[in-house]
Amino acid sequence: MSAVKLLGKSRRKSHYLLTTSILGIAVASASSHRAEAAAKSHQSAKIQHTSSHPISRSKVSPHQRRSTIESADSESISVSVSRVRSHGPEVAVTRKVMDRFVEGTNPMQILAMTTPGANFTSTDAFGLDTYGNTFYVRGFTQMQIGATLDGIPLGSQGFANNNGVSITQAMIQDDVAGMTMSQGAGALDSFSAQNLGGAMTYTSSDPKDKAGGKISQTFGSYNAYRTYARVDSGILNQTGTKFYASFARTDTDLWKGAGGQSELQADAKIVQPIGQHGKITGFFGYGNFQQMNYLTLTKNMWRQMGRNTTYLKPDYEKAKQWAYYAQYTSDVPPGYEGRLSNDEIGDYAWDASQVQRTYLSAVTGHFDLSDKVHSDTVAYGNIGSGLYGGTNNFVTSPSYGVPALQADGSVSGVPMALGMSHADMRRLGFTQKVSIEAPHNNYIEGGIWYENNRWIYDSMLYEDGLTTGHNPLAGFKKGTGSTWYNDAYNTNTFQFFLQDRWKIIPGMTLLVGFKSLTQTTHGGTKADYTDQLTAAGWNTYYRHPASGSMTASGAFLPHFNFDYHFLNHHEIYWDIAENLRAYDYYSQTSSAGPWGGLGNSSQSAQSVFDANKKVLKPERTWNYIVGYRYDSRFFSGSADFYHTDYYNRLASITEGSTATAHNAYLNVGRETMNGADGAITIRPFRGLEITNSVSWNDAEYQTTSINYSGKNYSLKGKHQVYYPKFMYKANLNYTWRKAMFNFNVNYIGSRPMTYLNDEYVPSYWMANLNLAYNFGQVGFAQNIKTTFGITNLFDSNYIGGIYGAASVSGDNNANLFVGSPRQYFGTVSAEF
Repeated sequence: MSAVKLLGKSRRKSHYLLTTSILGIAVASASSHRAEAAAKSHQSAKIQHTSSHPISRSKVSPHQRRSTIESADSESISVSVSRVRSHGPEVAVTRKVMDRFVEGTNPMQILAMTTPGANFTSTDAFGLDTYGNTFYVRGFTQMQIGATLDGIPLGSQGFANNNGVSITQAMIQDDVAGMTMSQGAGALDSFSAQNLGGAMTYTSSDPKDKAGGKISQTFGSYNAYRTYARVDSGILNQTGTKFYASFARTDTDLWKGAGGQSELQADAKIVQPIGQHGKITGFFGYGNFQQMNYLTLTKNMWRQMGRNTTYLKPDYEKAKQWAYYAQYTSDVPPGYEGRLSNDEIGDYAWDASQVQRTYLSAVTGHFDLSDKVHSDTVAYGNIGSGLYGGTNNFVTSPSYGVPALQADGSVSGVPMALGMSHADMRRLGFTQKVSIEAPHNNYIEGGIWYENNRWIYDSMLYEDGLTTGHNPLAGFKKGTGSTWYNDAYNTNTFQFFLQDRWKIIPGMTLLVGFKSLTQTTHGGTKADYTDQLTAAGWNTYYRHPASGSMTASGAFLPHFNFDYHFLNHHEIYWDIAENLRAYDYYSQTSSAGPWGGLGNSSQSAQSVFDANKKVLKPERTWNYIVGYRYDSRFFSGSADFYHTDYYNRLASITEGSTATAHNAYLNVGRETMNGADGAITIRPFRGLEITNSVSWNDAEYQTTSINYSGKNYSLKGKHQVYYPKFMYKANLNYTWRKAMFNFNVNYIGSRPMTYLNDEYVPSYWMANLNLAYNFGQVGFAQNIKTTFGITNLFDSNYIGGIYGAASVSGDNNANLFVGSPRQYFGTVSAEF
């Protein structure tokens, strides 16, 4: 992967997305004039804005009781309890809790540190590295969990933004008002084609009623700094128009190796009430993330070479030598015999990097069509572009002839080149929900979602120099270099849901509903130029070209939920649902998905794809959850037990080096998962809160025979790869007057690396410490606050994120990321 500046094409894309947002603002402004007459009688300077499932104030269902997230001043953001308070199998994280951590921390990282059964790991302290991030909840990854922002489907939260956008690039963390994690069977009204269990819901803050702003500045280890600024207009006229605009910039050096990491972000949101019965909201978000990447390792590389081992830059001669040994021999350089294998020598390279630029805009409308009928509409556009690449040790830059190893150990020629992929994504979609307060205490909701997504992925090769490597920060305009292959995919998604929430007696509700989902993807390899490049002297290898269409469809996916609040403090609930996940797509060389990494030079990828299409089925799950929660002023406790049955469990299996990889995309049959979470929070006196939670998960494959590379293997009783069986979390938070102290510690158990469970990632402990003091008002500035944070407090040396497919057995894949070491951060912020 190569972090380079995205050149060209951004102007057209920014105009497209900005036009969408401007259209929303124009609609809102036009509507304000129509609404002004109706609003003249409304003299209050404060205007209350309801959330995504509004119902009339006179008849508020129990699940719609209002709560508030307190901001630093006297104002508050009014949102529904389902967005800010733990409820049933749903855990909520408020803005107040988010402010306990280092500013700019990935919201998924905060979820993991505060939510039982969740685990997040990354290569960097902020958690921004999409390549090195791994997020799990009760056995499901971020690629299998639905995610929305203010009702906007975000798609999968994985590495490349091929069918959505990561929350860290969709919105500035400081502007997130709250978030919830449904640890149950998901949510019918959360639109996603990836959801197998669970759903993440992010809610953005509204513009404030009073004009003002906020600035903050963070400094930290490895030359890290982060600047955030926001301006709120306040209420501008009698109709209640208000908006905010914000900006954030994060920069840091890599904690090992050459290069750094940076992100630019901008948000804007306008809210226009429409009389007393509706509002229109326009949102625009921009993210530009780039970094030099951290090297993925085998467990042996980590143990033999240490936590700081990474790409070979700036030693260019060593990079050439190691590339020669990897590409032209089966040996290792002198001094590494018995320490590294030839494959592992090939895993080291000169450098790698990535760039991701995203634009997200949406126009949303909420209207009370009558006292009992309410409508919510979201129209959105999302454009993303990226450059992903790095040094490829298994091709040769042709201008310098065939490389040779000299007597002094140096290498003539250049046995490597830069592989760079140009990616483009465009999503257009809308959602429409209608809710009805029906007779006999029924609350009926229904909705539809349609989206079209176009994904283009073109792979290019660029020659490296005889004595210097490529510049990863400039010069890679689309159309330059030598094309290796062109991929294109077009996807149409349609989803419908209908549910009825019946209030049986006060405090007791039963939800019954279903959803229908169908997604069809057409595409794959448009052109492959491997033979032409080989003839030109690039020494290229097989790149798995395949194309065709795949459809995932489920007409009736039921969901049942029961929730009973009794005796003031007690709650019991259960959740049952069937879910279906559509097929992944990325590129013809990726290790995940029906199109990627198939076949070899003797068996074409197209023949494997055609054969798979006849037998592959989309993944399905049945999820069962039962839980109990007790909540009082001094004590809170919860206990959940869950069971999941996987059907048509799809697995990507790969082994070998880049040029000799053996890949397969297989249906490994059933998987069963049993687990339990327990959490206790005590508040012995005002300001002190101590939480402990423990999680257990036993996920086992059930198939007795899979055929991989001509051999049969039994996975019966083997545990799910990459997921820990045990986790423990402890959090101590103490607030005294204007001071805050927070200590957070997590234990992550060992994780299987292979399908046969013969290799494990070791367990580890991770702790963080945060201190804050609010000086209050000084002059015209309010809430002048200083914070100090330490991540990885005890400097644990551990394997965090894991990227890519697992192998059947053995320590064969370089797909492990070392977690970041101890780092220090200090922040000063003020509001105006």
